[in-house]
Amino acid sequence: MNSQTINQHLSADVVIIGAGAAGLMCAITAGKRCRNVLLLDHANKVGKKILMSGGGRCNFTNLYCDDENFISHNPHFCKSALSRFNQWDFISMVEQHNIAYHEKKLGQLFCDNKASDIVQMLVAEAQAVAVNIRNHCQITEVKKGADRFELTTTIGSVQCESLVIATGGLSIPTMGATGFGYEIARQFGLSIFKPQPALVPFVFSPKQLQQFDGLAGIATDVTVEANGQVFSESLLFTHKGLSGPAILQISSYWKPGDVVQIDLIPQLELLEHLKEQQRLRPKIGLVTLISEFLPKRLAQHLVNLWCPIKNLADYSYLELETIAQHFSSWQFRPADTEGYKTAEVTLGGVDPEQLSSKTMESKTVKGLFFAGEVIDVTGHLGGFNFQWAWASGNAAGEYA
Repeated sequence: MNSQTINQHLSADVVIIGAGAAGLMCAITAGKRCRNVLLLDHANKVGKKILMSGGGRCNFTNLYCDDENFISHNPHFCKSALSRFNQWDFISMVEQHNIAYHEKKLGQLFCDNKASDIVQMLVAEAQAVAVNIRNHCQITEVKKGADRFELTTTIGSVQCESLVIATGGLSIPTMGATGFGYEIARQFGLSIFKPQPALVPFVFSPKQLQQFDGLAGIATDVTVEANGQVFSESLLFTHKGLSGPAILQISSYWKPGDVVQIDLIPQLELLEHLKEQQRLRPKIGLVTLISEFLPKRLAQHLVNLWCPIKNLADYSYLELETIAQHFSSWQFRPADTEGYKTAEVTLGGVDPEQLSSKTMESKTVKGLFFAGEVIDVTGHLGGFNFQWAWASGNAAGEYA
């Protein structure tokens, strides 16, 4: 599967640029239609992002996948592809290859063994329909003639009838992410919604770093809210700021300068509980009480930071209100995110209005298709971005 000696001229019905999740699925689907498919990638092996996903076990889809799990300037765009190749279709493929998997939580499906099981499955499916996979292939120019595209590459000149861009977004540049797909879209007159990091940890300001110093590694279940979106999952303090599933989820809706509201004790009405415990256990200390709901080190730190240290009996009603507000409605203003370096996906991308939701083909450039993360469709955390890759790759493969 490595590049061979340089060919002067290669020809295919379909050329797919990007051998990630969407590109591999597109190649398989097009190959099943007896199309001559050439799959090109600049990396040294296919599916690199699949291999590192889910802690190396690949959260390959979600049992509860629907269009509400996706962010796009056109929220209806993803519906057609997701309905024609859904989570059960991919699960069926996984089961046909005898890949053991399990549900971790909230419908998230992971491989029991390794993410490489998914890559090997996709490569086997591609090889079964004679897809020609070439790695170490750089594309330096793309031109379109009357009825064919011509690519100048490091393996020679390549011509094709249909060209599929499945190059992903800008997240995790160490894995080879580039803006190549956006450049091609702009070259052919398609507009781009500004890319930005998504599913990404938040960074503390210098003052916040000082305030929350010593909490790295502590996790707790919270409810977070920003711009009308709410998520209830785990939060993790890091050496740089905040991470964990709840933070990654809300980061896709956060904009610089926005406040994120965090309920650190979402399982109860804290003010009512404080009033009740003040009556029932007046001599209990606030740290002890808060430690019943938060890790003790976190409770101690936050009480010291936010509250006068007393027994419950000694707090006024106004003080109890203030304490409840601190823990139930922590107003946190991130300094920034960690950026593309650790972002799981890229928000924004090729404007869906300029693509057919049925075929993923450009409405203005015949034969030019897009699939996966390069399009302005971004899933929530939990296997949804992979499902979009499978679904959009399949949709493009049905028509390319």
